[in-house]
Amino acid sequence: MKDCTMGMPSMPELLVVLAIIVLLFGAKKIPDLAKGLGKGIKDFKKAINEDDEETQKVATKDNKEIANKSEQTQKSTEDKESQKA
Repeated sequence: MKDCTMGMPSMPELLVVLAIIVLLFGAKKIPDLAKGLGKGIKDFKKAINEDDEETQKVATKDNKEIANKSEQTQKSTEDKESQKA
């Protein structure tokens, strides 16, 4: 029995797809489409990197705030203990 898994398309299949694309868009439009696609991918990657940087900044800020609150709590606990003694 033949295995019906989808693999990589063969060369004739790729040529048929390429021919259909050329017929639909025309040879002059294909470089413009590729340029637009490349620009879109570049902008997407840039946005992801900016989001990661922003997330790291917020996490660092949150960690500092937590550390400050922890120090304040510890100081107030020490002050209460010293007043009891």
